[in-house]
Amino acid sequence: MEFKIEATCPHSQARAGEIKTDHGTIPTPIFMPVGTVGSVKGIHQRELKEDIDAKIILGNTYHLYLRPGLEILGKAGGLHQFMGWDRPILTDSGGFQVFSLAGCRKLSEEGAKFQSHIDGSRHLFTPENVVDTQRIIGSDIMMALDECPPGTSDYSYARKSLDLTKGWLERGWKHFNETTPLYGHSQAFFPIVQGCVYPDLRKEAAAHVAGLGAEGNAIGGLAVGEPAEKMYEMIEIVNDILPEDKPRYLMGVGTPVNILEAIDRGIDMMDCVMPTRNGRNGMLFTAKGIMNMKNLKWADDFSELDPEGETWVDHAYSKAYLRHLFVSGELLAMHIASIHNLGFYLRLVRMARKHIIHGDFKDWKEEMIVTLSRRL
Repeated sequence: MEFKIEATCPHSQARAGEIKTDHGTIPTPIFMPVGTVGSVKGIHQRELKEDIDAKIILGNTYHLYLRPGLEILGKAGGLHQFMGWDRPILTDSGGFQVFSLAGCRKLSEEGAKFQSHIDGSRHLFTPENVVDTQRIIGSDIMMALDECPPGTSDYSYARKSLDLTKGWLERGWKHFNETTPLYGHSQAFFPIVQGCVYPDLRKEAAAHVAGLGAEGNAIGGLAVGEPAEKMYEMIEIVNDILPEDKPRYLMGVGTPVNILEAIDRGIDMMDCVMPTRNGRNGMLFTAKGIMNMKNLKWADDFSELDPEGETWVDHAYSKAYLRHLFVSGELLAMHIASIHNLGFYLRLVRMARKHIIHGDFKDWKEEMIVTLSRRL
């Protein structure tokens, strides 16, 4: 994997760059749609490519390990072949999913023991077998196994959690360097900076991660219950330490405002389920603000969903029609809203990139966060 910075912006840490992988080039900053089980929920792969031009998507090691399972993925030749996707894929290690199973998992130096949410069967993730699993999945970028502590964790828990994550990282990094890809394309390994909301822990974790010299680095454990301002503070602390010549991935974040604030602080890559999850529940993100499409006010509004939009849904359907679909319980409503929101997020990062290159990102961002916070 190669990364180069093409432009930076005055009065901001924002940068425009380019990540080259064997499955394609990714312009940064970039938003990555979440395809947890090998599918971006409700969106066809053709639409991801042709309608919203997603340059990279995510898969999840935990979910893919459980279903369809490693035997099927191996026989298929990896996730790219299995799902018919020829662009880059990033896989999360499953650490966050195991974190969410608080009642049915046990963490130790060995790894994470957990029960499947599907059938209750018991499994063990170790730093080594998570690398092996991601070799079988064949993602272009794989993540280290980590623990994601809640944003409200006390210092004692956050300290123990970070020690566990650092130990796992050393083993995962070693195993990654002792193994090779299975399908003829290269794979990168991103370590993850944890440390909850404690500056000294974040600094320690960032220095440890930076010292490995991996091809890219990630920041995890944010947007998990802590205030947004605390999240931004942690990003600034970590990015002061992470190398500038490697891509920085902020995991699981977030709202359009969160994304612009993260880019302003030097983040290159982001992902979140919010565009599709909120879309399925009737929330649309637009260039004018946020709309709840179930509200009565849209019942006779025949204007386009988002006149400034670039995806096919923006010009094909009216607000009144989409509200009608939601009120009627039609599946098409969730599809239209999901692809609209993904299109909006990808358009937002493209606009951010353009303003970084033009040198006026900071002023543009300050105007945009006011608009994007507005409820229509």
